Amino acid sequence: MEQVVINSTKKTPRITLDPSGVFNIRGRFIHENPVELFEPVIKWLKDYKKDPQPVTIVNVDLEYFSCTASRYILKVLETLLPLKENNRLIINWYYEDGDEDILERGQYYETLFNIEFNFIEYT
Repeated sequence: MEQVVINSTKKTPRITLDPSGVFNIRGRFIHENPVELFEPVIKWLKDYKKDPQPVTIVNVDLEYFSCTASRYILKVLETLLPLKENNRLIINWYYEDGDEDILERGQYYETLFNIEFNFIEYT
């Protein structure tokens, strides 16, 4: 598998998919058509799941994301969720000091998927 890097724009996050098992989603996510951005990401993750690393780390650091974008973040997490059974899946959820909306969204996902997130606050 090859590393995939999707550079950020004013409306989309930077996405890095590394076969070493580290995935990053960072920036703003307000794209009107997230299917265009995330379908190749989901396909890559499904391929990765066939032969994953012993530890998979997902870093989510979004300063803002729309409701539509939220569905695709859910889809990414849902795609990787089976890895928690046989491998170690670590979700690092970053949020800015005082940004209760982003924190609460991460807490909601944590509850929804019944997997522990690492909540990392920064200033």
